[in-house]
Amino acid sequence: LLNISLMNNLTIQHFNHLKNMPVNRNALLRYKTIDKCLKNRYRSWTLNDLIDACSEALYEYEGSNEGVSKRSVQGDIQIMRSDKLGYNAPIIVIDRKYYIYENPDYSITNIPITDKDLNRLGEVVQFLKQFKGFTHFKELSGMVQKLENHVYSKKENSQSVIDFEKNENLKGLEFIDTIYHAIVNKHVMRVEYKSFKARDSSTFKFHAYLLKEFNNRWFVLGRRDVNEKLLTLALDRILEINKLTDEVFYKNEDIKLEGYFKDVIGVTVNEGQRTEIVEIFVDRTNAPYVITKPLHHSQKIIEKRSDGVIIKIEVKLNFELERLILGFGETMQVIKPQKLRNRIMKKLNNASGNYAGD
Repeated sequence: LLNISLMNNLTIQHFNHLKNMPVNRNALLRYKTIDKCLKNRYRSWTLNDLIDACSEALYEYEGSNEGVSKRSVQGDIQIMRSDKLGYNAPIIVIDRKYYIYENPDYSITNIPITDKDLNRLGEVVQFLKQFKGFTHFKELSGMVQKLENHVYSKKENSQSVIDFEKNENLKGLEFIDTIYHAIVNKHVMRVEYKSFKARDSSTFKFHAYLLKEFNNRWFVLGRRDVNEKLLTLALDRILEINKLTDEVFYKNEDIKLEGYFKDVIGVTVNEGQRTEIVEIFVDRTNAPYVITKPLHHSQKIIEKRSDGVIIKIEVKLNFELERLILGFGETMQVIKPQKLRNRIMKKLNNASGNYAGD
């Protein structure tokens, strides 16, 4: 979270310097908030409503109680209407009172990127690439490559030269920003959640501590109550989130979050469970794949044979580990522990039974 926040700050500062315009973070936050309000056509928005929404956003994301002045929001609307930032937002006033987008499909997030903007983004990429050699900015590598690839393809009007894994229909991504700022500002959230196993959704308070990505899905780690164990929620199973700024936030003071997932494959962590040595035989065909892309950071080769290799990993046994092993089918065999070997054997027998009648 710290690296993401720092990257955002550096990028915004450098981008503003390149544009040579006095657009600060608070102004960008207000534009985004006004845009979000005007896209919501299920209610009417007066100037005071927009002022309140911007003030709440400023408190929520920056922790500032100063509020937003009427003059600032009026100026924001004029800038959004103009070509100063390239928005040309079709904001009109109905009955001399209510603000609305004349085009219901408009959003400042949908405006096309100009050549001028692409050149500035290119400079931002070069700026960020300066940090790639620093230890604390290792996480930037993939982000910068994605941005560089996007800028290149747009400027050259050509196809992308890097095809990153993506899921356009992935649910829950719209909650990342809200959860991120709830963690940073220590705000309690009210979450409506429906797991795959539940027939109905449930609503509860949630104290979020950490966002986690695994296998192109996003999760959030936190607690429902101060005395409860840590709970991992899948963002694609969240139906709604609301922040409760007046509630007391339960800080995490007993568990080190940085290494919380280091002993597992995936996101299923059973507190109190010990790690175990798992030995696996991988046949000759798949051995190079497993060697070059380890199952876990603890992976070591303990024996090389003519028909394959035997590797070992030290992990806590969980559902994701089993799924990973099963994905290799007949090319992988669990040697130990025996309980894991038995579970994999049982699942494979059940799977083969599905084809017994063919």
